[in-house]
Amino acid sequence: TFALDEKTMLSLKKLAHIWHVSQAEVVRKAVEMAEREMEQLKQEKLKQLYRYHEKRGMKTETAEAYLNEVAENRSEWGRERMGKRTE
Repeated sequence: TFALDEKTMLSLKKLAHIWHVSQAEVVRKAVEMAEREMEQLKQEKLKQLYRYHEKRGMKTETAEAYLNEVAENRSEWGRERMGKRTE
């Protein structure tokens, strides 16, 4: 359960009418679209990072290793903050 402001509710009802679906389906589709857009932006940022490193002479393997290290460090950082570090 969640609450929406009046403007958002009107938009939700309008989209449900236009798309011929329930309001719940509009919410599901909107969340799916937002998630897909977020993933596309993430992939584009990774492509930009690879291009940046290639222009500077960094090999793809080096960039991938760096990204893996950053991801691992971030993962460990989250466990440390929550007091759940496992090694």
